[in-house]
Amino acid sequence: MLPAGLPAFVLTATLIELTPGPNMAWLALVAATEGRRPGYAAVAGVALGLALIGIAAAFGLAALIAATPALYQALRWGGVLYLIWLAWDGWRDAGDGAGSGDGDITLARAFRRGLVTNLLNPKAAIFYVAVLPGFTDPGAPVLGETLILTAAYVAVATLIHAGIVTLAGSANALLGDPGRSRMIRRALSASLALVALWFFWSSRAA
Repeated sequence: MLPAGLPAFVLTATLIELTPGPNMAWLALVAATEGRRPGYAAVAGVALGLALIGIAAAFGLAALIAATPALYQALRWGGVLYLIWLAWDGWRDAGDGAGSGDGDITLARAFRRGLVTNLLNPKAAIFYVAVLPGFTDPGAPVLGETLILTAAYVAVATLIHAGIVTLAGSANALLGDPGRSRMIRRALSASLALVALWFFWSSRAA
């Protein structure tokens, strides 16, 4: 049977995913500068990353991360540095005049980056530990309910991320002019760097 708290959990997950964060900023950057197909590949990578973390949480790995400050900080720093590297990569490509269409980043590369970005996000693990259990029924099998709620969260996140890619992909048509392309790419890359700094600040006390 479906968990009784599923509707409330879906609403909570939707509100969380609509809050600007690393995934939203990076997916918008990919879709706007490389096109929708790489953006959708990145969404698939993000979804797999969220699913893997959720499964790990169900079997206790996320609780270990939350209880081990050194491990949490290692993932936190890794995630921040990876986001900054992605921002730098986008800024550098803008200066080189690269990335004018779907062929500049392979789908496999976009998928891999989406996967790594989420595997290095300890806040996702903390979500599964701190938020998700509040929507389970203490009298029901915990593992089964956790996996159902994880699937619901991944589905919600994927739909929202796909919507972001669809909307941001429209900006790809504006990048035909080299000067405008460079300006938009660097603005998006700078925004991603700011998101990385926000992520560093917001996750410092977790």
